[in-house]
Amino acid sequence: MRFSRFCLIALLLATPPLYAQAAPDAAAPAASDAAPAKASSSAAPSDQVSMDDVRNFAHVYQIIRQAYVEKVDNKTLMNDAIKGMLAGLDPHSAYLDKEGLQELNEDTTGQYGGLGIEVMQDNGMLKIVSPIDDTPASRAGIKPGDVITSVNGKVITPDNIDSMFDALRGDPGSKITLGILHEKADQPVSMTLTRERISMTSVKVHELEPGYAYIRISQFQDDTASDLEKKLGGLLQKNGAQKGAILDLRSNPGGLLTAAVSVSDDFLDSGTIVTTRGRLPDSNLSFTAHSGDLLNGAPMVLLADNGTASAAEIVAGALKDNHRALIVGRRTFGKGVVQTVLPLDADHAVKLTTARYYTPKGTSIQAEGIKPDIPLADLTVAKVDDTQNPISSEADLPHHLANEVAANGDGINNDGSAENAKLATSDYALSQALNILKGLALRHDPVTAK
Repeated sequence: MRFSRFCLIALLLATPPLYAQAAPDAAAPAASDAAPAKASSSAAPSDQVSMDDVRNFAHVYQIIRQAYVEKVDNKTLMNDAIKGMLAGLDPHSAYLDKEGLQELNEDTTGQYGGLGIEVMQDNGMLKIVSPIDDTPASRAGIKPGDVITSVNGKVITPDNIDSMFDALRGDPGSKITLGILHEKADQPVSMTLTRERISMTSVKVHELEPGYAYIRISQFQDDTASDLEKKLGGLLQKNGAQKGAILDLRSNPGGLLTAAVSVSDDFLDSGTIVTTRGRLPDSNLSFTAHSGDLLNGAPMVLLADNGTASAAEIVAGALKDNHRALIVGRRTFGKGVVQTVLPLDADHAVKLTTARYYTPKGTSIQAEGIKPDIPLADLTVAKVDDTQNPISSEADLPHHLANEVAANGDGINNDGSAENAKLATSDYALSQALNILKGLALRHDPVTAK
């Protein structure tokens, strides 16, 4: 990474799990939110809590204590009141207890026991933002946009949604049964999955074809940028300079702001990466790229879809606005707000939305997303049965004259269409991105890009 961390570590996620911790003194600025009233003033500030509101809260509190069907202790009621206050702000602010902080630490390191899904609470439902690559959830066929309707046979309701979310994690080897409602489906299906120790390697790099690199980032963790630099550097050292690269951020739910900035910086030589604006001075930040593009200006295509969220949208916005990459695919998720973890004590913290973020051109993508330069529908492709037309070239005609080059074994008949068809049937969007990248490479270097 090519910058130092700031005191308030901002988090950019489209899901309840978080990916960073704040310094112990980070909560201090929040204490001075409003200036005290002047001694000579007889009128209270307009946003001061009225005594009627205090009485109403106390009245409801006592009614619950006295009349609720089961006895509820004071600590539970106060914790639930805090949770409700934060949940009423937006879908991303939350109260973190000891277990929540432990999950935060697990997510930062990419190690936890669970299913490998990123979810968010949406109108009393648990909605899948994205499954993480090579996890029980992704192998079971869970997709972005799916809804979890039940956990172990218990239907999810607004009243039990927090406990149902907590139940998704557990000891590796333990089983859990989920009711999953797929997009455009009428009825949920039951899936029994086995929890695993999720060790998330966030970066994968290889060549799709000689000279065309494929970079997959599944989420943004502490080590994402360094892992990218190591793996892409190894590929370049082994195979030489690339004609172009595809950066695949599909179904990437986000993660650390700092990691997103570092990854963007790895492909930029200059320019603004992202700015954040909030009410606190520490929330007003701007990040600028440094010299040193890992690909030395080779063309890039960035693949995105509606599961590309938060920190992943930071990267997409930075590369698009700086004219470094062409965005191909579907409109992104549209989470353009920043959360900061403010510790209360050793075992409790508040995750609070403290800022909006803006792309280099000053655009907020909150609830809008990033529109692709080249939109692609969510399609699958099947290979056409060509056995009915056995003659497709001169070489298929009887008694044709042989080509002297082919006789030397130079493979004149291999035009790459078979490999292209294989990629298209397995991943249509990726095959289209590769074709677009080849066109960009020809324009970038018409002599060497063949």
